Amino acid sequence: MANVAQLIRRQSSRELLRVPLDRLELRELQHRLLPAPGDQATAGPALYGTTNAAFVEDGTSPSSSVIQQQHLGSGSSGTSGVPSSAAARNRLTSLDRIDEKEEHNNGASCGAGIITTLDKVDATVGQDPPGVDPSSGDERENWDSKLSFLLATIGYAVGLGNVWRFPYLAQKNGGGAFLIPYAIMLAVEGMPIVFLELAIGQRLRKGAIGVWAQISPYLGGIGIASTVVSFNVALYYNTIIAWCLYYLFQSFQYPLPWSECPKEYFENGSYITNMECKRSSPTQYFWYRETLDISPDINTPQSFNWKITLCLFIAWFLAYLCMAKGIASSGKVVYITATFPYIVLIIFFVRGMTLHGMADGLAHLFTPKWEKLADPVVWLEAGTQIFFSLGLAFGGLIAFSSYNPVSNHCYRDAILVSLTNFFTSMFAAVVIFSVIGFKARMTYENCLETQNQTLGRLFDTTIIGANELASDTVGADGRQLSLVLQEMPVCDLQQELDNTASGTGLAFIICTEAVNQFPLAPLWSVLFFLMLLTLGIDSQFGTLEGVITSIVDLKIFPRVRKEILTASLCGFCCILSIIFTHGAGNYIFTLFDDFSGNVPLLIIAFFECIAVSYFYGLNRFANDIELMTGSRPGIYWMMCWKYLSPLTMMIIVIASFAKIIVEGSGYLAWVAETGTTRHLEWPPWAQVLIAILVLVSALWIPGIAVARMFGCQPLADEPPAWFPAKELREFRKLDVRHEPSTMEKFLFCIHEDGSEGLCCPTSSSSQSKANSP
Repeated sequence: MANVAQLIRRQSSRELLRVPLDRLELRELQHRLLPAPGDQATAGPALYGTTNAAFVEDGTSPSSSVIQQQHLGSGSSGTSGVPSSAAARNRLTSLDRIDEKEEHNNGASCGAGIITTLDKVDATVGQDPPGVDPSSGDERENWDSKLSFLLATIGYAVGLGNVWRFPYLAQKNGGGAFLIPYAIMLAVEGMPIVFLELAIGQRLRKGAIGVWAQISPYLGGIGIASTVVSFNVALYYNTIIAWCLYYLFQSFQYPLPWSECPKEYFENGSYITNMECKRSSPTQYFWYRETLDISPDINTPQSFNWKITLCLFIAWFLAYLCMAKGIASSGKVVYITATFPYIVLIIFFVRGMTLHGMADGLAHLFTPKWEKLADPVVWLEAGTQIFFSLGLAFGGLIAFSSYNPVSNHCYRDAILVSLTNFFTSMFAAVVIFSVIGFKARMTYENCLETQNQTLGRLFDTTIIGANELASDTVGADGRQLSLVLQEMPVCDLQQELDNTASGTGLAFIICTEAVNQFPLAPLWSVLFFLMLLTLGIDSQFGTLEGVITSIVDLKIFPRVRKEILTASLCGFCCILSIIFTHGAGNYIFTLFDDFSGNVPLLIIAFFECIAVSYFYGLNRFANDIELMTGSRPGIYWMMCWKYLSPLTMMIIVIASFAKIIVEGSGYLAWVAETGTTRHLEWPPWAQVLIAILVLVSALWIPGIAVARMFGCQPLADEPPAWFPAKELREFRKLDVRHEPSTMEKFLFCIHEDGSEGLCCPTSSSSQSKANSP
């Protein structure tokens, strides 16, 4: 408990004086923001960032003494820094006067007794004993346990990209050599940003919008941009869950519906095999025709897919049920959604290690191609994958950590989440490529068997023995050997191993084709799609939680309960996401997947580093982490936050734009006549939509700053959240304040007066030094 006397005072006011608790809290918050009229001349202009006087580091309200005088009739004005009774009376708002009148009418008879009792309480239990965790005084919603938070955060960070994106990138970009740029990007941008978001959310105890607006009103656009991106991603991400639900429902039958091509029957009982399926494969046909009912291109939506629409309704209903009570409900759901994928991965791992051809797949995955390290695209894709795999800049990590106790060790959490994500990607790659190796080996051997059967029937030999025959040898059907060999399919194991894909192609085509060859295929199919379902749905929790927490912190709908707000948001998103369920819906899904998050999230994360390092203050941020965890972050982390991470993200953004300009941008369209896909460029209206998706989020960052510069206030200034700095210092036994070392002063431009700069002196501020812990 941060202040026992304050809690008793609130309870006494509610029970004896019958003054509502929320009025007392609101009045205290108002006093933090409303300066006395007579103080304007001496208070100076409003300061933000590292000089923001609203950040009170001793854990008390700037007007706490004034409030005590007003309610207890102290009237003392001799204490330094406390305004007189008359000055305090001038600071009363209309709400204060109403409450004062209610107190006078309802509690005059017992006021003296209360004053005496509370004075004794102030003298005896005014502060926590040393060594007692001050987190118990937090009134914000909390996780029911540390395990719930860790499972929710790991489940949010570990998603579908670990299973269907990382294995593809690894084998494409050099196999084992890809692990080098991947690990470097994890150390330079992955772990530092995870640490930053967990720490800043735990310190300022608000959602994405509240955190950045509290650091500086000019930076409020960062939080709005995160919320917009999270909304856009949540809009299409649930479509993946709908697809998984559809495949899951279809898995409860034998044989599996994608194990063979459908037959078209005639009135006389005869039939032919569906030609579109025959030209492609059963798994491709089931995905493109049965599941998506896909159109030839994005300009021809064609039919409405009611099957996927129904699954989409179920997906959004599941999302609502799991989040209806906030973290109280989602915190319990993650015990299943975060652990079940690992159980299934372990089962598939054991099965994969026994498959014929497993070694071929793992050798193809991990055989290093060192020449790939010289390709800048490899480093670009490594940086992009590690960034989006961890779910950075969505606001979900900030929202989750804001519900943590202030004494939580966020540094350990950041390392645990980052390394769990990394090793999960590695483990999933081993599982996926053991299955792909089995599929490739089986396809290769079936091809050889077909060749041998053909040659044995025509020439009474095998493919090996055919090398000893003359090319003009005539077979049983009158054709020469050379002509027969040209018409036979080519059997190439390496080509089969290279025939992999990422995203939906890997999950719904290649892996389903491999599952077809398992004994008890429906059982393995159910397990596989349950794994994808749980992987996706807990990532959806984090994405939606970032949106909902921001809306709650903004108090856009202050009288609406959170479960009603969650239901309204899920219903609204469900209606909008119907655009992904018609014939061209998969193409629109690809557009959203490629552009709604990639560039905007990199821009947001770049400004997050700028906000903490150059506005909030890097030294001050390190001091806060020391109070919360008991240990100060090392120079490496501070170097990443101020220099390395922003520089890396800036390079990735520039390289991404350059790649689009050089290579162009488009999508793969299904051609039913040939049973293959072809690359098409985005039409003009789609390019406009791409620009809108990028700008609708990124423009909030400069937009809010410009609006504040011209006197407009889009976001209301909020008081700082509860943070017991003094109690934390006693709890952590930090008797001596940290003094920046010579190296810290040199590297981070920390000046003697406490101000910080880039590489040149900045104007000093006594308040900046006074307000730093």
